[in-house]
Amino acid sequence: MKRSLLFLGFAMMILASCKKTDETFVSEPLSTYYPLEVGKYISYRLDSTVFVNFGTTQEIHTYEVKYLTDAQITDNLGRPAYRIIRFFRNNATEAWSPDATFMAVNDSTQFEFIENNLRYIKLKLPIKNGTNWKGNSFIDTYSVNSPVRHLDSWNYVYDSVGLALSIDTMSFGNTLKVDQRNEVIGNPEDPNSYSEINIGIEKYAAGLGMIYRKFYHSEYQPGGNGFFADGSYGVEYTIIDHN
Repeated sequence: MKRSLLFLGFAMMILASCKKTDETFVSEPLSTYYPLEVGKYISYRLDSTVFVNFGTTQEIHTYEVKYLTDAQITDNLGRPAYRIIRFFRNNATEAWSPDATFMAVNDSTQFEFIENNLRYIKLKLPIKNGTNWKGNSFIDTYSVNSPVRHLDSWNYVYDSVGLALSIDTMSFGNTLKVDQRNEVIGNPEDPNSYSEINIGIEKYAAGLGMIYRKFYHSEYQPGGNGFFADGSYGVEYTIIDHN
């Protein structure tokens, strides 16, 4: 009897300890993985997948882009925000040319990035493996005429938080991965059947920001001459430089 009581007491102590550890977990702030500071930039190799010849041929075109945090501003909700300018060039021998402007907001509980009038929730507290959220919940993915219905119900999930990572010749000691989507509908290997592929992955490094991104959406329509529908495309960003 005494042995049973001792075992029960020991088990309760372990459970209490585990509960206390879980309750006292303190997440790193969002700014750890996406610091916003005017003048900071990250450059990427951009591999762009496009479908040409009326959607019958897939090609990959490679460029370079640079995201520069340009200025602190205020968003339409009155929150502090930052203007991000993207610069573009075909290769390293060309001068940078601005080609797009975005906005980033860190409201302390989630990090939002506004691109082409689409508001994505890129990061969210708490930062730990398994945390998940609907990253595209601000986007109209349900209207009949929405051009981005393929973004509906994407469930973002943290994975590999705190792990070291090497990308090409660059090494990062503390990173995280956000798995956004990995969906295959139908059989893409069968040219006689409809298929759709949706992939979304992003990786971030502490003290720096996004270091890798892969997005791919394709919608294949079968028929006499099968083709990929308008709106099918892919992008892959791989960090090559930063300050």
